[in-house]
Amino acid sequence: MEKWFNKAATWVAHVSGRPVTFIACLFLVLIWAISGPFFGFSETWQLVINTTTTIITFLMVFLIQNTQNRDGAAIQAKLDEILRTSDALNSFIGIEHLTEEEVCRFRDQCETAAKKADADNKCAA
Repeated sequence: MEKWFNKAATWVAHVSGRPVTFIACLFLVLIWAISGPFFGFSETWQLVINTTTTIITFLMVFLIQNTQNRDGAAIQAKLDEILRTSDALNSFIGIEHLTEEEVCRFRDQCETAAKKADADNKCAA
């Protein structure tokens, strides 16, 4: 079930981001707008677009979030592998699971090290 959902979520996220999908949705909205006079701009006519867009938006939030979560986890795994196999500090592996304050400390550590490296490079030159 999860594998099917992941495939479906990835496909929907991919298709929804294409220009042709935007044009198709724009076309549907134009048809809806043009049909207004034929339905007397009734409440039912308005309810059709409101309900449709609300349902689509509600479902898309979950599908796109699922895709972004998996993409983020994959990127983290790749970065962790680069850290693990390089001369970098292994203590950075898995920091995405820390609190914001703990991540800020790691970021400060990196900025301090970068400034020190820049200063050392200027002195050596």
